[in-house]
Amino acid sequence: MQIRTVGIVGAGQMGNGIAHVFALAGFDVLLNDISTEALSAGIKTITGNMTRQVSRNKITEEQMNAALERITTTETLSDLGQSDLIIEAATEKETVKQSIFDALLPHLKPETILASNTSSISITRLASRTDRPERFMGVHFMNPVPVMELVELIRGIATDEPTFDALKEVVKRLGKVSTSAEDFPAFIVNRILMPMINEAIYTLYEGVGTVKGIDTSMKLGAHHPMGPLELADFIGLDTCLAIMNVLHEGLADTKYRPCPLLTKYVEAGWYGRKVGRGFYDYRGDEPVPTR
Repeated sequence: MQIRTVGIVGAGQMGNGIAHVFALAGFDVLLNDISTEALSAGIKTITGNMTRQVSRNKITEEQMNAALERITTTETLSDLGQSDLIIEAATEKETVKQSIFDALLPHLKPETILASNTSSISITRLASRTDRPERFMGVHFMNPVPVMELVELIRGIATDEPTFDALKEVVKRLGKVSTSAEDFPAFIVNRILMPMINEAIYTLYEGVGTVKGIDTSMKLGAHHPMGPLELADFIGLDTCLAIMNVLHEGLADTKYRPCPLLTKYVEAGWYGRKVGRGFYDYRGDEPVPTR
């Protein structure tokens, strides 16, 4: 399976990062979102991140310009149908992802591979509702995509070997490392990471430590580059809660019960960095703990 053209659904935090790395690796990219504003914001982010890479001598200006020329945008989802590979990078809600695949199906080439960047949802279940479960996989990039080296590859129960081999080769072309994860809730990285973040929130909820105290303890005591609450804000508290709910419902174990404080922050709309408030308030010059 030769993959040359890639369609990406979603120009947000993950989608624009995925478009960035594919374009730099020489793929032709068609980036889709529901509005001109979202697409413009995505291209602006990609341009800014590539410019930063040029300033740090990670890439040349010529490489940046060539990569940007490989990215085109569209608000029409059906335009992606003729791509060799389509990666869905929408919000972490199964109903949204399913509606995207439902809308794409009538427009696909027979050989098109479908993939989801989901961080937790069943690949087998998503694939079973399409006309090509054997050519459907989970391709989970880490955030921020241009920086993080790992991509989790998740096969559904029906995924065939040529599809897996093709996407393994794609990840290699991107200059990243792939790891194969079984199709169980949250796969490898988030199966380990999210319960740690959830436990940090419980530690705050129970008054064991403050926001600053918990983050400082894990940065200096465990050499984590970011504290767990700072990291939760970076990921998005809505995403953290969605993944914890998938773990709790999928594995039926109380150890995965989302902390009530996490739920409260999400109900308040305090999702973290992307909205200006989470466990820290980012609206000033320096982040300030909100609790």
